[in-house]
Amino acid sequence: MNPSLKPQAAESPPPPYPCACAEQRRDRELSSVSRCWSVLAEAASSSPSSSSSSSSSSLRSADAMEEELKCPVCGSLFREPVLLPCSHNVCLACARNITVQTPEGETPAQSRASGSSDYDYLDMDKMSLYSETDSGYGSYTPCTLKSPNGVRVFPPSAAAHRHCSLTCPLCHRSVSLDERGLRGFPRNRLLEAIVARYQQNRAAAAAAAASSSSAAVKCQLCDRNPADAAVMCEQCDVFYCSACQQRCHPSRGPLAKHRLVPPVKKAAGGGAPSGPGGGGGGGAAQQPPATARKPATCLDHEAENFSMYCCGCRAPVCVKCLEEGKHAKHDVKALPLMWKQHKCQLSQALNGVSDKAKDAKEFLVQLKNMLQQIQESGVEFEACLVAQCDSLIEALTRQKAKMLTKVTKEKEYKLKVVRDQITHCTMKLRQTTGMMEYCLEVLKENDPSGFLQISDALIKRVTSSQDQWVKGALEPKVGPEFDLTLNTDALLQTILLLDFCQGKDVQENPLLKQLQAADSGEAEMETESPGAESGPSVPPAPLLQLEKCCTRNNSATLAWRVAAPAGSPIEGYILELDDGNGGQYREVYVGKETVCTVDGLHFNSSYNARVKAYSAIGVGPYSKTVVLKTSDVAWFTFDPSSAHRDIVLSNENQTVSCNSYDDRVVLGTAAFSKGTHYWEVSVDRYDNHPDPAFGVARINTMKDMMLGKDDKAWAMYVDNNRSWFMHNNSHTNRAEGGISKGSTVGVLLDLSKHTLTFFVNKVQHGPTAFANLEGVFVPAVSLNRNVQVTLLTGLEVPKNTKQ
Repeated sequence: MNPSLKPQAAESPPPPYPCACAEQRRDRELSSVSRCWSVLAEAASSSPSSSSSSSSSSLRSADAMEEELKCPVCGSLFREPVLLPCSHNVCLACARNITVQTPEGETPAQSRASGSSDYDYLDMDKMSLYSETDSGYGSYTPCTLKSPNGVRVFPPSAAAHRHCSLTCPLCHRSVSLDERGLRGFPRNRLLEAIVARYQQNRAAAAAAAASSSSAAVKCQLCDRNPADAAVMCEQCDVFYCSACQQRCHPSRGPLAKHRLVPPVKKAAGGGAPSGPGGGGGGGAAQQPPATARKPATCLDHEAENFSMYCCGCRAPVCVKCLEEGKHAKHDVKALPLMWKQHKCQLSQALNGVSDKAKDAKEFLVQLKNMLQQIQESGVEFEACLVAQCDSLIEALTRQKAKMLTKVTKEKEYKLKVVRDQITHCTMKLRQTTGMMEYCLEVLKENDPSGFLQISDALIKRVTSSQDQWVKGALEPKVGPEFDLTLNTDALLQTILLLDFCQGKDVQENPLLKQLQAADSGEAEMETESPGAESGPSVPPAPLLQLEKCCTRNNSATLAWRVAAPAGSPIEGYILELDDGNGGQYREVYVGKETVCTVDGLHFNSSYNARVKAYSAIGVGPYSKTVVLKTSDVAWFTFDPSSAHRDIVLSNENQTVSCNSYDDRVVLGTAAFSKGTHYWEVSVDRYDNHPDPAFGVARINTMKDMMLGKDDKAWAMYVDNNRSWFMHNNSHTNRAEGGISKGSTVGVLLDLSKHTLTFFVNKVQHGPTAFANLEGVFVPAVSLNRNVQVTLLTGLEVPKNTKQ
C-alpha cells in the first residue's frame, strides 16, 4: 500500500461536488449524454411532430427503463436490492427464497459472498499430477430438489447460513454464503434510490395527467374564444393551442431549443407546471424532496465509512481494511478519484452507443421515407407498364395482366422487407433507449461507492450494446427502384412470349408455370403456317460471360447468356463441372437462372465448366469450356448461422466470445475434404483459467458442450498449464505448457496423410494428435465467457512436423 494514502484514508471522503462550480462540472459531464438521450426519446416517439412528443417520449423511455428496475426473481420493482458477486441484483426477500443448503462439509467451487464484485474463482487443480486420464472437466450438483424456475431450493427452516449457497437467476452462477449469510452481500443503495425516484416520477406524472384532464388550460394568445392549450413552453411560460404554437412558436431557429410540455394548470403559488419527469410543479404533481442518504459503511467494519478504492479487488474499502484486513498490501486509490474516473469511462461508452442510436434514428427516417418512395415508384412503374401494353395490339391483354401481377408482387415484397426492418430496428432502439436512461440515472447519483459497485458491469453492457449496431444493420435490405425492364421492340409473333427481362423465377409458382406453358402452346399454334420453310430448332449454345466468371475460396461463380433468339422458348439450362482432376463431367445445376455459384469445391484445384440450354424441342449444344482455379489456401470466418445462440461474433465474424459460463461451439464457414490446411486462433482475452478447445468437427457436432465430447469432433483443450487431446469424450496425451492472453493456437489438417496436429505459439504441441481422418471436416472452437479469440486464416503450412 502506498503510505502517502493512509492519512487521506483516515478521514471521511470529501463530497464529490462541494460547490456550485462542481455542480456545473457534473452538468457538463452529463450534457452530451443527455443530448443523445433526447435524440433517442424523439426517435422512440411514434409521432415526433406532435405537440406532446416531449412528454410521450419521456413516458416511453420510462417504460423502457422499467425492465432495468425489475427483480429477475419476483418480476416486480426492486425492494431492498442486494448486489451479487456477478454484478446482478435481487431483492433481499427473493435472495432468502432462492438460498439453498449444500451437503454438510461441502462448498460449491464458486466465489464466496463478499463486498467485492469481481470473480474470485477458487484456484483448484483440475487434475491429478499422476493420472493420464484425468480430463480436468467436472461439475457439482448441490442437491436434487428444484423449483419451477430451475433453481434448487430448500424449506426456509432448513437453510442455515452455514453450508448455504445462492444461485444467480440470470447467469446461474452459484456463490456460497459465509457466517454473515445474506448480510455479506452489499446493499445496492444506488439502485434503490433510482427505483424510489422512478416511482415518484410516475406518481407525479399520473397526478399531472389527472389534473390536466379535470381542468383544461386555455391558450393565452387566442383573441376570441380561447381554445384549449396543447402545449406549454417552459422557457416562455406561455400556454399555446396547436394553431398559435405553429404560428407564434415554431420548432425551428432559436425556438427549437425551447422545451414544450403538456399543459398543466399552475399551482396556487404560481409554480411552474411539471411534466412526467420534470422538476418543479405545484399541486399533486409536486415531487417530494429527496432525502439525504446515510453514507455507506464497510461490511467488515460497520462503524467505518468507505474512503478508498482497492484496484485489485475492485471494491470500496475503509481505513481498517487497509490497516488490518486483507487489503493491507493491495493497490488502493482515493475513492473520489476512482469515482470520477469510472464515471468518465461510462460517459465515453455511452457516447459511442448514442452515436449509433443517432444513426439508427436517421436510418428509421430513411426507411419511412422509402415506404413512400416505393409506393410512388410502384405507381409510376404500373402506369408506365399500362401505357406500353395499351399501345400494343389486343393480343397483349392477357400478358399485361400477368406482368402487372409481377410488379405488384415485387412491390409487396419490398414493402414487407422494409416494414419488417423498421419493426426490428425499432425494437433494438427501444432496448438501447431503456439502457441509456438507466445509465443516465446512475450518472446522476452522488454515491461513489454505490456507483463503483455497478460501474464495471454497466460499462461492459454499454460497450457490448454498441456492437449490436453493426454496419450492415443500418443499411436497407432493398432499394426503392424496381429491377424490371420491358422490351417493346419484339415482333408481333412473339407478343404472347413477352415477359420481364428480370424478375422472380416463374418456377417458384406452379400456376404461373402452367399458364406460361399454355401460352407457349398457343403461340406455337398461331405462328404455324402452311408455307413455313423450316420448323423450330433446339436452343443455340450459350455464351459464357468471362468478365462475370470468378472464384472465391473453394466456390466458383459462372454467368452466361444466349446470343440469338431460339426457335422455341428456352425452358432452362444445365451446368456441368468435372471433378477438378480432368475427370468426367457431372451436372451441378439445372434451372432458368443465368448465374450460378457452386460451393464445396476442393482447394487448389482447376475445374472445367460448360453449360447448355434446353427447350420443349430438345437440348442444345454445349458452350465453350472455361477453366476455373480455386484458392491455394483457405480464407474463411466463423459461421453465425450454425453457431450456438450464446456465441457472440464481431470483427466481421473473425472474433468470437460467449455469454455463457458453459462451453459453446462455433464452426468455420469452410469445409475440407482433401489437401493440407493450416489456420491459427489468437487468444485476445483469458480470465480465470478456462479450458478452450480447438480443432475440427463434422457439421452436425453438438454445440452446447465442450468440443470433442461427442464422436463428431477432434480437438485439443488447453488451460494455462497443460493440454489434452479429446475425441468422443476420451482424453489422451496430456502435455505440459498452456496458453495465456496473446498466445496463438495453430491447427494443421493434413488430409493427404489423414492427420491432425496442433501448435502453440508456432511450436508443435505434442505428437500428431489424431490419424486416419476421413470425410469432410470444418474448423471448430469451443469456449465460455472467460475467453475471446480471433481467427487467422490464409496462412502457410508449417514445415517439418514431428509424428
